[in-house]
Amino acid sequence: MLRLLFLVALAGFARASDVLDYTDEDFGTKIGNHDLALVEFFAPWCGHCKRLAPEYEVAATRLKGLVALVKVDCTANSEICGKYGVNGYPTLKIFREGEVSGPYEGPRTADGIVSFLKKQAGPASVELKTEAEFEKFIADKDASVVGFFADHESAANTEYQKAASTLRENFRFAHTFSEALLKSKDVDQDGVILFRPARLSNKFEDSSVKFSEEKFTSNKIKRFVQDSVFGICPHMTDDNKDQLKGKDLLVAYYDVDYDKNPKGSNYWRNRVMKVAKTFLDQGKQLSFTVANKFSFTHDLSEFGFDNKDGELPLVAIRTTKGDKYVMAEEFSRDGKALERFLQDFFDGKLKRYLKSEPIPENNDGPVKVLVAENFDAIVNDDSKDVLIEFYAPWCGHCKSLEPKYVELGEKLAMDPNVVIAKMDATANDVPSPYEVSGFPTIYFSPAGQKTKPKKYEGGREVSDFIAYLKKEAANPLEVQEEPKKKKKDPKIDL
Repeated sequence: MLRLLFLVALAGFARASDVLDYTDEDFGTKIGNHDLALVEFFAPWCGHCKRLAPEYEVAATRLKGLVALVKVDCTANSEICGKYGVNGYPTLKIFREGEVSGPYEGPRTADGIVSFLKKQAGPASVELKTEAEFEKFIADKDASVVGFFADHESAANTEYQKAASTLRENFRFAHTFSEALLKSKDVDQDGVILFRPARLSNKFEDSSVKFSEEKFTSNKIKRFVQDSVFGICPHMTDDNKDQLKGKDLLVAYYDVDYDKNPKGSNYWRNRVMKVAKTFLDQGKQLSFTVANKFSFTHDLSEFGFDNKDGELPLVAIRTTKGDKYVMAEEFSRDGKALERFLQDFFDGKLKRYLKSEPIPENNDGPVKVLVAENFDAIVNDDSKDVLIEFYAPWCGHCKSLEPKYVELGEKLAMDPNVVIAKMDATANDVPSPYEVSGFPTIYFSPAGQKTKPKKYEGGREVSDFIAYLKKEAANPLEVQEEPKKKKKDPKIDL
C-alpha cells in the first residue's frame, strides 16, 4: 500500500509542465506556432523568477489550448535573450503569431495572468448572437461593454472595434448585430452600453450606462469606457489597482470577499457609497474604492494601521502628490464619521499622515539620522549641502557601505556647510521628489536647490564620495585628514 502511494505521489511530481521550455535553437521555429503566447525570459538564480514560477505553472495549465506560456533561460540562451533586449529578470513579452506584440505589464498571480491573457486571446470584441450569449457575457465579475449595431459595415462598428482593440488588456468587449437584442435594449440603430457587474449592483447608481455622444469615434468610446467603468465605488483588486492610480483616492479596507460573502462586502461598500455620492454631487473631486485588507497589508502598513482584526472599515486617502490622510475616528454605521473625515479633508483641516520613526533624542553623530518628521528640517535647510543614503536594515550592500559612510561623516564633521545623512526607507515615508526602488539609494540635495535633488551614481569608496562633493558642493570642502604617523628615529637605540 505504501509503495502504491509512493508511486502515485512520484507520478504527480513527474507530471509534465504545461510551460513550454524554448532555447536558442528552437525558439524561432516554435514561437510562430502559437497565435498568442506569453514568454518569460528568466534566470534560475533570480528571486522574482522563483516567486513567479508556481503562479506561471498554474496559469499555463489553466490556459492550455488557448494561450501558450513559454519560458527561456537566459543564462543558457543568451542569443535569443539578447535579440529581444532582455536586461532584467524576469522579462515578460507577449507574442502574436511569432512576433513581439509588446511587453506584458499585467498581474503576476495565476488568476491575474489568466484573466489578462483571456482578454488578449481571440478577437478584441466577441460577437453575441443570442439572448443567452448576451446574458452569459454580462454575468462576469468584471464590467462588460457591448456594442449594438444594425449593420456589420457601419462606421460606428468600425470605430468601436478600434476602441476595443486598444483597451482589450483591461476591459471586456462584445458586439451584436442581432435585431432582437437591439430591440430588447432599446437601441434604434447603433449604440454602446456598459454593464456593471451584478454583484456590485446598488441603489446609488445605474447598473448600466449608455454612450450618449452623437458621433461615434474610437477616442470618444475609449473615454466613455474609462470614465464609466468603475462607477462611484469599485472593488479594488491586484488586477485593477493600476487603473485606479493617477487620482486622489479614498480606500475603505475591510474583509471584502465577493466570492464567500457578497452580502457582507456590499454592506460596508453601500455605506461608503452613500457618503461618497453626497460629496460627488457637490462637485468634489475624489475617487472612492473598497479593498480587501488582507490583500493590501502593505498599504495598511503605509498608513500606520496596526490592528487589522476588527470588522469596521479602515479608511485612508492618498493623493496624486503622495500625501496621505488617515481617518482616526472609528467608522460608524450611519456614515457620520466618514462624512466628518471627508469634510475636514476638503476644508483643508486634516494633518498629513507621515510614517515616521521617533526623532532621535541625540543626533550628534558623524552621520545624521533622518526620519520622516525631521527630514524637512535637516535636508531642506537651504544653506546646507546634504548627501542622503536611503537604506534598508536587512540590505547586505547597505551593511557593507556603513563603515565607509561613517568614515565619510567623520572626515567632513568639521565642515559646517555639509551634512552626511541616512534614512531607513522601510520605516519612514520617503518624501517627494525622492524615488527609492532599491537599496542603498543615494541622493545629493544641493544648497539653494532643494526641489532638484540629484541621484548619486558614483563609486562607493570614501574617496569617491569626497571627489563628488568637491565637485558639487556650494562651498569648498573642509576635509579632516588623518594625522600622519611619525617616522621612527633610526638614532634611537631601543
